[in-house]
Amino acid sequence: MTGTMLALVKERPERGATLTEVNIANVAEDEVLVKIDYASICGTDVHIYVWNEWAQNRIKTPHIMGHEFAGHVVETGRSVRGFKEGDFVSSETHIYCGHCYQCYTGHSEVCQNLQILGVDRAGAFAEYIAVPERVLWKNDQSIPAAWASIQEPMGNALDTVNSESVSGKTVLITGAGPIGVLAVGIAKAFGVTQLFVTDLSDYRLDLAKSMGADFVLNPGRDDVEAVIREQTHGIGVDVVLEMSGSERAMHQGLKALTPGGRMSMLGLPDRPVTIDLTNEVIFKEIRIYGITGRKIFSTWQTVSRLLASRIVDPSSAITHQLKFEDWQTGMDAMVAGTCGKVVLQIAGR
Repeated sequence: MTGTMLALVKERPERGATLTEVNIANVAEDEVLVKIDYASICGTDVHIYVWNEWAQNRIKTPHIMGHEFAGHVVETGRSVRGFKEGDFVSSETHIYCGHCYQCYTGHSEVCQNLQILGVDRAGAFAEYIAVPERVLWKNDQSIPAAWASIQEPMGNALDTVNSESVSGKTVLITGAGPIGVLAVGIAKAFGVTQLFVTDLSDYRLDLAKSMGADFVLNPGRDDVEAVIREQTHGIGVDVVLEMSGSERAMHQGLKALTPGGRMSMLGLPDRPVTIDLTNEVIFKEIRIYGITGRKIFSTWQTVSRLLASRIVDPSSAITHQLKFEDWQTGMDAMVAGTCGKVVLQIAGR
């Protein structure tokens, strides 16, 4: 396909972005061209927009932002066999090489030659996107397109929740950002018996409550550890899911975690943190998991089934559905933290 398309472009190495016309990408022989229906804003997109230190060291301008989307196939490369025009698809955003040690041993999400969609190559805040066939996912037709666009971050939440079984466990989620709120619904679906959520934003705590949290706590005014000890009869929680990237939240989580418990960490601190490994981890025999990306494609299979069955309904987590041209409203809400998941309608805008 030739011609131009509307795209949200990081044109210069400074705060901001521009909605502008660019050329539609040519499709390589192993790629698929997708007309995007919906794309959702991620924290990574916010980093690129505000042009923080990470973005300055990683992004080359001009660059099309965005990586979470759902749409329909409009063109396939000559070697593509698994997809055809009209297929309803989304994409794994970790584009793996398929031939390094990690790929061979079932950890392609941390491929040594990893490229990330919307970071290392043109992204999904556009009317069309070209992606390799190997990372494309065929969506269940019963899933609303706006929901389908958030499967990628929902996969982050799923792998954080399910590093180990949570069935019958008590759980603390530190951080009620969009992924933390999605994790609430997933944790409840997998049989958590008590679910605590902490955040400094009452707005986001309300979202967590609407997704099924049993207790929401604001560390700015609540004694998190005391409440958890009281509600768990002095035991503490079995599992901590760290979604905030806050050093303070990490310490609160480790203190609230019962000896022999598990912490899974998805939140990204913006600087090195200090943890008392002797007393907070080793003497308590804590198991810590670092989470990045999703299992390709087993996590996608589970997320798809949760959404198609309506066992997890993400409606409460999706607070904004906006037209593409209103992207600034969504980005401002993300920067301010006054939103859950923000979804942009690209097609039919």
